[in-house]
Amino acid sequence: MPTPRGHVKIRFGYELLYGSTQVTPLVLCLRAAPSPSQRLLVSDVVRTDPFVPVVSSRDAFGNLCTRLIAPAGTVRISTAGLLDDPGTAEPAFRDARETPIANLPADTLMYVLPSRYCESDLLAPEALRLFGYLRRGWSRVQAICDFVHQYVACGGSPDRQAQTALETYNAGQGLYQDMTHLAIAFCRALGIPARYATGYLDGFGVPAVDAPVDFPSCVEAFLDGAWHIFEPRNNVRRIGRLIIARGRDAADVAIGSAFGAATLQQFRLWTDQISDTDAIQAA
Repeated sequence: MPTPRGHVKIRFGYELLYGSTQVTPLVLCLRAAPSPSQRLLVSDVVRTDPFVPVVSSRDAFGNLCTRLIAPAGTVRISTAGLLDDPGTAEPAFRDARETPIANLPADTLMYVLPSRYCESDLLAPEALRLFGYLRRGWSRVQAICDFVHQYVACGGSPDRQAQTALETYNAGQGLYQDMTHLAIAFCRALGIPARYATGYLDGFGVPAVDAPVDFPSCVEAFLDGAWHIFEPRNNVRRIGRLIIARGRDAADVAIGSAFGAATLQQFRLWTDQISDTDAIQAA
């Protein structure tokens, strides 16, 4: 099938190396969840070395997870996929309105409550002070992202644990995921359902930005009956974002959960725009 004009093809994948002194169950949350406008030309099939059986299942948030039992020693887990993306920036629905709490769908209510990294209850006074007077809807969520983008200096060790939204606000500094947590907490404090999403992100079509060493995160805010993407870190509409998981915060979308002594020893991921000729060969 020919690719529509303007579309781009993005090769993506990851490679993980886990080490353990004993047999250890693992759950990975890394499967691609393309949007309706995207299409997988090559599916991101999970491979292991040495070979171990893998099983797919859905978690409580609807994410497609991979379960396996890692042997003692090391196991390399990898995938390589190919995405057809429309090549256009994420849409902006500037007239989208907020939905009153009483009218929210039941499955969105968990996203207006505090969570491990998003203490919306503790940040409510500041949210009301900073944004409570603004017009409700898309522009208010964008104002939150504008504030986080300008207020939080992006920096710190990429190896440290995520900090909470309140910690990020007090410090005025944080990583990609910390900025996402703060924007989510402010949204929830104002009664706007907001969830944490993570995935691959290609740099096509935008000025160069700091290359993340992890899967970059974004905010999904519920406005006018639909979920919409916002990204406080770079604060621009992006091209080629491929979501892999969604949850209340980073704790729900960990790359891998080991139920034992397994540790992640190496981690590599990639997204590359490729030519039509390379795409045909890859497919």
